[in-house]
Amino acid sequence: MLTSRLVKSSGIVSLAVMASRILGLIREQVFAALFGAGLAYDAFTVAFRIPNLLRDLFAEGALSSAFVTTFTQWQVEKGEKAAWRLANLVLNTLTLLLGGIAFLGILFSDRIVFWMAPRFEDIPGKVDLTVKLTQIMFPFLPLISLAAVAMGILNTKDRFGIPASASTFFNVGSILVGVSCTYLMPYLGQEPIVGMAIGTLAGGLLQFFIQVPSLYRVGFRYQPVISFSDPGIRQIMKLIGPAIIGQAAVQINVFINTYFASTQQSWVSWLNYAFRLMQFPIGVFGVAIATATLPAISRSAARQDVNEFRQTLASSLGLVFLLTIPASFGLIVLGNPIIRLIYEHGRFTSFDTQETAGALAFYAIGLSAYAGIKVLVPAFYALKDTQIPMLVSLISIINNILLNWLLIQPLGHRGLALSTSLMAIFNFTFLISVLRYKLKGIHGRILICSFSKIIAASSVMAIACWITRQSLADYVHAWGLLGNLIWVSLSILVSMGLFYTVCRVLQVEELEQVMAVVKAKIKR
Repeated sequence: MLTSRLVKSSGIVSLAVMASRILGLIREQVFAALFGAGLAYDAFTVAFRIPNLLRDLFAEGALSSAFVTTFTQWQVEKGEKAAWRLANLVLNTLTLLLGGIAFLGILFSDRIVFWMAPRFEDIPGKVDLTVKLTQIMFPFLPLISLAAVAMGILNTKDRFGIPASASTFFNVGSILVGVSCTYLMPYLGQEPIVGMAIGTLAGGLLQFFIQVPSLYRVGFRYQPVISFSDPGIRQIMKLIGPAIIGQAAVQINVFINTYFASTQQSWVSWLNYAFRLMQFPIGVFGVAIATATLPAISRSAARQDVNEFRQTLASSLGLVFLLTIPASFGLIVLGNPIIRLIYEHGRFTSFDTQETAGALAFYAIGLSAYAGIKVLVPAFYALKDTQIPMLVSLISIINNILLNWLLIQPLGHRGLALSTSLMAIFNFTFLISVLRYKLKGIHGRILICSFSKIIAASSVMAIACWITRQSLADYVHAWGLLGNLIWVSLSILVSMGLFYTVCRVLQVEELEQVMAVVKAKIKR
């Protein structure tokens, strides 16, 4: 029953996040067609890196984990009235603190850009454009953090669809407003890419306000209260500091990669286009499962029900393996035709496709680890343990810097992607080992058995897909865009069918659980 409820909740979030990620890919297609992989997109990528990094940490990380854990505890121990007061305190405190951070970011944007991409100075006009875009997009931070709190409130009330769909409205706003402003900017004496920065702000506004009606429906009422000494605020602040470091490893490693990649023209763009594709399965599967898991394990922790906590965590990790391992194999084998299909239009060339696909293959190695971390780190915070994730994160960040130095010479920008994946795998392995010790087991034998079976099914799928790709490569190139679309679509469908068949033969338990929920839904 517990696993079925988790699968159902994860499915709701997955569908909503999938819509958002599809629109996110469309947004990237717009960037690729309008700006390619040159100076303008390099500048936008670096300018958006800080607010986007903080979005990952807050909207899908530290703030959500710390707030949901504390809000759930307040509901269980102190009642609804105290929980709603805490929600208002958090919203008002964030508005003040993050508004101040955004102001300082705008004020010192020139220094921030220099620290992130010092080699941009070698190209005339690149630093000035990056600074301008950074100043425009810094207010995105408080907007997205308020949206994260709204999402946390709704998730604790078992409302997953609307908050997960909110990021869809971010993409809608950033595309519609951004493209409109892009064509308007030259008439105002501004670079076209400035329009996409304005669109980003519009998307952030939509992402928050689309959740407000749902907040009122679950009982939230705004109160103009603020107190930095409130026990709930103090607990969240105590959790959130180490939580930011604990969940920051992958994002900060990508941030560090930007620093190294800024030494060469277009490296920043290739890595960003590749990682944006990676975020599709991470969001649809990893974030969706983590979002559904966090309220459940927080309630188990508040009730001190270790058995339920252990079972929920194991079920979540099993679902992560089932959904992300085949996705990882698929991105490695089909990366080139997928990137050609999505990005190779307008100013995005076939050379850009080749280089982006190379980075994607190395990023994909760590896909399951990226998604698993999304589940494991909040589990530590539900247990009030912030030290272990913080320590592991710091170690992996230091090691990533060393690996970047070692791998950038033989592999170029691909080495930066590989370094990030290796550190994600290290992070995941260390966290699950410690958590297994703390909980005195997390159904490890069952997880290892499922992992092995899923690896075997994914390998069969990948080999068949690779053989098909090699056999039809010449025909696909001759057919052009339509042929590539048909071939990629058929390859994905056939691969999914083959993976499903092998999993059924191997009796993968997680697949049976997912199919049981799907069949029950169809019957209703």
